[in-house]
Amino acid sequence: MYNCFSQKEQPGLKNLFLYLTASLIWGSTWLVITFQLGVVDPIVSVVYRFILAGVILFVYCLILKKQLIYRLKDHFFFALQGFFLFGINYWLVYLAEEHLASGLVALLFSLIIFMNIFNGFLFLGKPIRKMVLFGGIIGVFGTLLVFYNDILAFSFTNENSLALIFGLTAVLCASWGNITSARNQINSLPVIQTNAFGMFYGGLSMFIVALFTGAEFNFDPSFSYVASLIYLTIFGSIVAFSAYLKLLGNIGPDKSAYVTLVIPVIALILSTIFEDYKWSMLAAVGVALILGGNTLILRRKKV
Repeated sequence: MYNCFSQKEQPGLKNLFLYLTASLIWGSTWLVITFQLGVVDPIVSVVYRFILAGVILFVYCLILKKQLIYRLKDHFFFALQGFFLFGINYWLVYLAEEHLASGLVALLFSLIIFMNIFNGFLFLGKPIRKMVLFGGIIGVFGTLLVFYNDILAFSFTNENSLALIFGLTAVLCASWGNITSARNQINSLPVIQTNAFGMFYGGLSMFIVALFTGAEFNFDPSFSYVASLIYLTIFGSIVAFSAYLKLLGNIGPDKSAYVTLVIPVIALILSTIFEDYKWSMLAAVGVALILGGNTLILRRKKV
C-alpha cells in the first residue's frame, strides 16, 4: 500500500485536499478565462483580479483579527512574491499566448517542476529528490504527447521565438515566486496574510505595467465578464493560491509543482464536456503518463 504523503510532510488527507483544490480550480480557470477576453485588455483584467483579491483577503483578515502589521523586510518579500507570482508572470504569459498555442504554453509551464527543484536547491538548500525528478520527466513527456499537435505546428519565426522567450521567462518568474513563498513560510509568515499583501502588490505592479504599455482601463459590465472575474478572483486567486502555497510549504516546491501538469488534464476533461474536445490516442497515453508520474512523486512505500 502507498500513502500520498509521509507523516513528516503533514497528514496525507489534508495535503491531498489542498492538491485537489488547486488542481481542480486552476483546471477550470482555462475555460473561465475565455469569458474575460474581448472588451477589456487582459492586463487590465489581471489588475482587477489581483487587487480585488488582495482587498478581499485584507477584509477577511480584519474580520478575523489576523495580524496585518509586519516589518519592512517582510513587506519586501511580500512584494517580491507578488511581483513574480501574481504580477510579471501573468503579464509574460499573456504576451506569449498572443503567438503561442495554449498547449505549448502548458508544456512550457510543466518545466516549472525542474525549475522548482533546482531553484529550491540553489536558494533554499533543498535536496534534489531523484524520484521527484524522474516523475517530473515522465509527466513532462506526457504533457508533450497531450499537446503534440500544438507543438508540431510551432515554427521559429521572429514573433514565435520572442513569444517562446516570454513564456520561458514567465515560468522562471513563477518558480521564483514559488521559492519566495517557501522562504516566507520557512520564516513563519502566514500564507493568508502573505497572499493578501502579495496579491495587492502584484496587482499594483501590473497596474504600473499597464500604464507604461498604454493599456486602456475600461470595464465590461456584462454578466459573463463580471461572473468570470468574481470566479477568478475568489476561487482562481484566493482559494487556489492559498491551497497551493500551503501545499508548497508542506511538501516542498518540487512536489507541489506537479499541480501544473494535472491542470491541463482537468482542463481537457472540462473541454470534452463543454467544448466537444476529441481525444486522440496520444492524448490518452499522455494523460496516463502524467498521472503515473504524479503517483511516483507523491507516493511513499509502507514501512
